[in-house]
Amino acid sequence: MIIYLKLLVTMVLWGGTFIAGRLVVQDMGAFAAAFCRFAIAFLALIVLTYTVEGSLPKPPRKLWLPIALLGLTGIFAYNVFFFSGLKTVEAGRAALIIALNPVAIALGAAFFFKDPLSRVKLLGIGLSLLGAAVVISDGDPARLLRGDVGIGELFMLGCVVSWMGYSLLGKTVMKELSPLAATTYACGIGTLLLLGPALKEGLGDAIASASPTTWGGLLYLGLLGSAVGFTWYYDGVRQLGPARAGVFINLVPVFAIALAALFLQETPTSSLLLGGSLVIAGVVITNREGKRTKM
Repeated sequence: MIIYLKLLVTMVLWGGTFIAGRLVVQDMGAFAAAFCRFAIAFLALIVLTYTVEGSLPKPPRKLWLPIALLGLTGIFAYNVFFFSGLKTVEAGRAALIIALNPVAIALGAAFFFKDPLSRVKLLGIGLSLLGAAVVISDGDPARLLRGDVGIGELFMLGCVVSWMGYSLLGKTVMKELSPLAATTYACGIGTLLLLGPALKEGLGDAIASASPTTWGGLLYLGLLGSAVGFTWYYDGVRQLGPARAGVFINLVPVFAIALAALFLQETPTSSLLLGGSLVIAGVVITNREGKRTKM
């Protein structure tokens, strides 16, 4: 029973990252925000890895390039897109766009690894893409055909592509390293990659002038959203299996919309609710079909 509660709290924490990120980028640039988030997360993950696993194993030489690519895609690129997008996109809408991650991973696996796409899975992908079009276009998908898409929405789609790359690369790395160790290394490399652009963006001034709200958001993102959330989620995967634990991820955009309404006074529109329902339904169908074909 405790593990179900931990998974539920993890989804609340991950939903809250959109609210925290939205607050942070009002006071800090995308590179500086991403660097601060993952400098905090990296230190926390080192402590957690030693606490949970007893050591941080040294990867074999052949894994360093894939690990570096994990840092480039899942930490550097994803978070630059994440913070850049949240400058203009409301937290609830951003969460629903990023809810496309499982769909993008399914498409990427089909393209790169020749994983089969059944009719049911294609139906789920189609529903999710239709829902995303409704969310991105504010209920007028014809806008997309005219190329009328905001830069913030494009940044959030960049998150989806980055996470697809991270997830597909992770299959290789996590055959030889635990998820916690692989994420710790990727986080460290991603933080190093972010340092140069963050300094050029004015990292020192951003840190010196950051408000208590900004620091609270960064600590939330680094400690609760990254280190604690990741650890609890993989504890759920260990105890329940990836299929049962993964179902909880569908709650992230739901919590993000609710928390955005509560803390940011973002009122969900009818197009957001309709599009979000289609996205989540499509993701559920895609994931369920994927699990069925592996059994």
